[in-house]
Amino acid sequence: MELSGKVIAVLEPRGGVSKTGNAWKVQEYVIETHDQYPRRMCFDVFGEDKINQFNIQAGEELTVSFDIDAREWQGRWFNSIRAWKVERAGAQQPAPMDGAPFPPPSAAPVDFAAGDEKDDLPF
Repeated sequence: MELSGKVIAVLEPRGGVSKTGNAWKVQEYVIETHDQYPRRMCFDVFGEDKINQFNIQAGEELTVSFDIDAREWQGRWFNSIRAWKVERAGAQQPAPMDGAPFPPPSAAPVDFAAGDEKDDLPF
């Protein structure tokens, strides 16, 4: 799934050590859409390497690709919205090589009306 908008909040990172002794780190962000009725979504990035790679800052325009999952704890269910790809606005369109947005037009366009009046189509 994807959502595009502006980052309006960068929350403090949280971390700890798992049962197996591995260190972990997660950081949450809030993004707001530019719809007529803006929607907000809080998503997280898991892992110090991904947090540093994405380097999300407040005020940035992003498109966030994410997965939604739910987990149960003590009889209650909690949703998790985990980002797996972040693209900055305008970063996904490569610049044209020669400055032209489209290839140059070919020679003269073909005139399909000219020629033999006989219609040999079966319908």
